[in-house]
Amino acid sequence: MNIHEYQAKELFRSFGIPVSDGRLAQTVDEAVAAASELEGPVWVVKAQVHAGGRGKAGGVKVCKNIDEVRKAAQAILGMTLVTRQTGPAGKKVHKVLVERGTNIARELYLAVVLDRSAGCLSIMASPCGGMDIEAVAAETPDRIFITKLDGSHNFWPWQARELFFGCGLDARQTNQGVAIVRQLVALAVAKDCTMVEINPLAVTDEGKLVAVDAKVNFDENGLARHPDIRALDDPDECDPYELKAREVGVNYIHLDGYVGTMVNGAGLAMATMDAIKQAGAEPANFFDAGGGANEDMVASGFEIMLSDPRVRGILINIFGGILRCDIVAQGIVNAAQKTGLTLPLVIRMEGTNVEEGRRILREAGLNYQEARSMGEAASLIARVTA
Repeated sequence: MNIHEYQAKELFRSFGIPVSDGRLAQTVDEAVAAASELEGPVWVVKAQVHAGGRGKAGGVKVCKNIDEVRKAAQAILGMTLVTRQTGPAGKKVHKVLVERGTNIARELYLAVVLDRSAGCLSIMASPCGGMDIEAVAAETPDRIFITKLDGSHNFWPWQARELFFGCGLDARQTNQGVAIVRQLVALAVAKDCTMVEINPLAVTDEGKLVAVDAKVNFDENGLARHPDIRALDDPDECDPYELKAREVGVNYIHLDGYVGTMVNGAGLAMATMDAIKQAGAEPANFFDAGGGANEDMVASGFEIMLSDPRVRGILINIFGGILRCDIVAQGIVNAAQKTGLTLPLVIRMEGTNVEEGRRILREAGLNYQEARSMGEAASLIARVTA
């Protein structure tokens, strides 16, 4: 789960990490009032969306007077911000963060990330702050310094000192950096974070380190332990199809294609999407009905797929086990009758209670094609949606 910059900075403050002083605004008047409270002389107005690259897309503006703050807020609020991370559809800006400007002498990069391959947290630092870290890694990998924590997330100050000396900081600044890293690690461990990032970490003209930006990602599997973090989720930033799926308790990821898919089991779902692409079509979603789904959940997932105007046809690939074929079949029938299904439908169904499931489908009078293998099902749906 992602959160906004202003929310991440509130978490930083609670862990004693120095951040720029700012106020959230959802209207132009609120932005002007925030700037007046912060008493410049320079302010920064930042779009609050779950994406990087905001500055290059016009979502971050430096203002030298209140009138410029007003104009910046008018320009940013309500705009559709398109960055490399948002994709071509972009994201609409509903709120901005107004901050007092920071006198920046240098910009660094600092993050604590979950290294899945090593099974531990790693600390990353670079003297090339303010840039896409991916670009730095590709072009100048020697400018990224990494140290790994042990399995108990133990942090030793010398580890951070090595990183900051590599970034060219003096002893006083390095000590500040060590304190910040200690708290970043504490935050990552306490809140089940997969990434806690500061880009840039500013060295001010006075020699102080301040987090000018903040990004925090959380492991969704840990949210049950953190209702305070779950409450930070912004529905405006969620894909509407995925939001509806979350409400009904199904695993649904919206994709860019036109073939709706319903499968039980993540591995089978990924294999099905591969088969669809190999057949020359494009999947519109990842929909794992799972083993605990009931008729209502299956029907709800079906309705979500049908609500996507890009979907030209639906492929259902079920291997019945815990989720029996008759339950899936009845869910399909319920959804088809409720929505008045007219799109091409291909069904491949095997496993527990498969004959009962096929009987339910036949007797419901659905217009569908039956396949006996995944490859055959993918070829059929690709043909009828071409």
